[in-house]
Amino acid sequence: MTRRTLTTLSLPLFEQLHIAVGAIHGRDARAPTIGLVLGSGLGAFAERLHDPVAIDYGDIPHFPVSAVAGHAGRLVLGELHGKTIAAMQGRVHYYEGHELSRVTFPIRTLALLGCKTFILTNAAGGVNPKYMPGELVVISDHLNLLGASPLRGEHDERLGPRFPDMTHAYAPELRDLAKRSGVAIGVTLREGVYAAMLGPQYETPAEVRMLRIMGADLTGMSTVPETIVANHMGARVLGISCVTNMAAGITGAKLSHDEVTDTARRARATFERLLDEIVKGLR
Repeated sequence: MTRRTLTTLSLPLFEQLHIAVGAIHGRDARAPTIGLVLGSGLGAFAERLHDPVAIDYGDIPHFPVSAVAGHAGRLVLGELHGKTIAAMQGRVHYYEGHELSRVTFPIRTLALLGCKTFILTNAAGGVNPKYMPGELVVISDHLNLLGASPLRGEHDERLGPRFPDMTHAYAPELRDLAKRSGVAIGVTLREGVYAAMLGPQYETPAEVRMLRIMGADLTGMSTVPETIVANHMGARVLGISCVTNMAAGITGAKLSHDEVTDTARRARATFERLLDEIVKGLR
């Protein structure tokens, strides 16, 4: 067991977070107001930031590090349209073996840095057969099918209430902004319900049929724990999925991570234009 692991186990979460915040402030004293999580194949948006300072996740105490292809594992702080942004190039996932408190540690860190608005992006499978690969979908609500919550366990009132409301987990005003931003760049955005599944295996056709019956339009392995924690800490959330493939059983084709990252890269230019327009319109 490493010294870092022992430290993580021995310190309360609130103290770990403040150590992480202090380390980031040691590299860059700016206080970001927007937290941006860039999913598989979408990390290049961080290159648009002006005056960037990039910090490897491994250089931030207690920060979890992902080993998933397509996730660079860097925090980039910079400026865009007069706003200070903290952009995460990649995230960790529950299926990697992290506890949900570790998966969501970066979101809590960014919230303590000053982020009041989070834009969470992901690559998702299309459960709704009307959705086509390459389309961008604004998340209107979610189904947490991970079998756990990041709020489970010991409660610290300094981080948020014991029983946070999730009625508007995805802020309506941010969803409206995203749709207006889509119109501004000539892209029609759909809205849909995102179902978080444990993974890392892709869903079976029977599971996809179940998700459709439950009301899901999209499925993936991330985002929902981050959304829960951001709301818990009083921040607003906008979720956007890039449909990278049709979920199992809809087309009969087999699924692969290469297909996911390739489709995300092809949609990257449109996604980046949309994110740029959203950031410009944020108040």
